[in-house]
Amino acid sequence: MDPVLLARIQFGLTAAFHFLYPPISIGLAWLIVYIGWRYLRTGEAVYDEMTRFWVRILALVFAVGVATGIAMEFQFGTNWSTYSRFVGDIFGSPLAAEGVFAFFLESTFMGVLVLGRNRVSKRVYWVSALMVAIGSTLSAFWIIVANSWQQTPTAYTIVDGRAVLTDFWAAVFNPSTLPRYGHTVVASVLSGAFFMAGISAWYLLKGRHVEFARRTLSVAVVAAAAFSLGVLGVGHFHAVQVAQTQPAKMAAFEGVFRTESGAAMVFFGIPDVGNQVIRLRIAVPKLLSFLISFDPNATVAGLDQFPRDHWPPVEITFYSYHVMMLLGFYFIALSWLGVYLLWRKQLFGSKAYLKAMLASMLLPILALESGWIAAEMGRQPWVVYGLLKTVDAASVVVPAGQILFTIIMFVGIYSLLLALLVFLIMREVKRGPASLSGAANG
Repeated sequence: MDPVLLARIQFGLTAAFHFLYPPISIGLAWLIVYIGWRYLRTGEAVYDEMTRFWVRILALVFAVGVATGIAMEFQFGTNWSTYSRFVGDIFGSPLAAEGVFAFFLESTFMGVLVLGRNRVSKRVYWVSALMVAIGSTLSAFWIIVANSWQQTPTAYTIVDGRAVLTDFWAAVFNPSTLPRYGHTVVASVLSGAFFMAGISAWYLLKGRHVEFARRTLSVAVVAAAAFSLGVLGVGHFHAVQVAQTQPAKMAAFEGVFRTESGAAMVFFGIPDVGNQVIRLRIAVPKLLSFLISFDPNATVAGLDQFPRDHWPPVEITFYSYHVMMLLGFYFIALSWLGVYLLWRKQLFGSKAYLKAMLASMLLPILALESGWIAAEMGRQPWVVYGLLKTVDAASVVVPAGQILFTIIMFVGIYSLLLALLVFLIMREVKRGPASLSGAANG
């Protein structure tokens, strides 16, 4: 057994499990802020009950997200000690900032949301919801800062084999921080909107809590429509940055094996790495060159510009990127169809649409997971792009057997946590918005 491979599998699994929860937390938090604002403006009881219900769901997702995130940090010191020594001077700062400036803000006001509804004024309660949303979004910022520095390292000098920080803010706002952060946050709000819409659709299909479900679905569909277009915009901005700073990754994303002018954008295909071609390719001529450079004849660097041992794993990078991309177009189509049906006053009675939204409620999480797989696999073979290879970053004293044991343990515990979360959310959904139950079901 290869301990480096096992360490990569372990970190990948724990990161994937953890990343199921923060996007929904961020998205729901901002939607709760909007719903709470509507309650302050109108005084309508339905908005108050919407806030109460979605805060209960948010609290469950937040708790499991915190629990699954803790183990990831310990792996830096156990399985990746060489990496930790190399980046510790830089990586520690954003992680500390995340704890001090974001997590405590988020967790403190989450307590007010869960326990203080009848102990504080409506305005203070809304401000608490706003602080939770800001805290969760700030938390994402500092984590993405750390990850982005690995993708596009800057503001450092190498001293005794270690990267030493030379300019904190230059490192924070390295070339990939803002594109990556914007992409992640906008996609997270989209995830929260689809999650909210799916549960609302279920209520309408069951004929339960109808007024609550109609209001919630209306909010969620409009938010999904707006943020699906937002994902398209920031995703393009992010892709341009990748093409400029990590051209090998972009070449793997699009299966560009040979440098070419007027490169096509591939929407479907099967990479054949051995023969360096894309089989069954469906592509739009010159579109990739145009989107990257606003010039349909611009040259796009292919994998032939890089040594073969510096190539990312092309197949998984290509497939995960295209799953994310195609799902993004699906989200635009489905959410804007919902807006059209809402405008035509046909949304709540369209069982076909409600079933489609219910079936799609977790697909944005799949798109986010696919996007991060593409980003991280596309960075390989580097753990710090151009500076430290993944194979050289692992600990040399942790035996493979111990790593395998912890993989099995983590999978078991995280699976139980996921099952518990699903059970608790289903219980809350079946319970529904309590104070409106009689009116909605009567």
